[in-house]
Amino acid sequence: MNSDNLKIDNRWTLFLDRDGVINRRIVGSYVTKWSHFEFLPGVLDAFRILAGIFPRIFVVSNQQGVGKGIMTDEEVAEIHRKMVDEIAQSGGRIDRVYYCPNLESDHSKMRKPASGMALLAQHDFPEVDFQLSLMAGDSISDMEFGKRLKMITVSISPFSDIVFHYKGLIDRVYPDLLTFAKDMASQVSIP
Repeated sequence: MNSDNLKIDNRWTLFLDRDGVINRRIVGSYVTKWSHFEFLPGVLDAFRILAGIFPRIFVVSNQQGVGKGIMTDEEVAEIHRKMVDEIAQSGGRIDRVYYCPNLESDHSKMRKPASGMALLAQHDFPEVDFQLSLMAGDSISDMEFGKRLKMITVSISPFSDIVFHYKGLIDRVYPDLLTFAKDMASQVSIP
């Protein structure tokens, strides 16, 4: 599929990374509790738009702070529950959050860039077609994750020249989630 001529319809799925896309990334550390979680500007508005476009929206997130013993599965679950609730209260939607607690050194099939979380989403939602999916994230492992499954990859980065450094991995670049959402709204195909 040519990413330049997207025609988004009700067959499409959106996969999103969390830290650095939905909430502010804590450089050199982890979001270990809800009081550390800060939505990035425009994110709640973006989810309101995206909920009207994509029938399925999933978050796929590496959370190796659990594997390091810095936080627990229960703490991550609470952060995700509150994130989903706040997005829903603002008129948006996340259908499911998947995360991998494993350390990078564990080489888990669930940890991005491996495709385990996407395969789990497809198991839970059999209608998911990866070739009619977008992966939006802020890291190269997000782009590799998407490309392994033939998704269209979207870098959420203020650095528009990033695509030149990673030719073939990044299909589109947007400075933030709201700009991405507005562009997707302009590409909805009405049957």
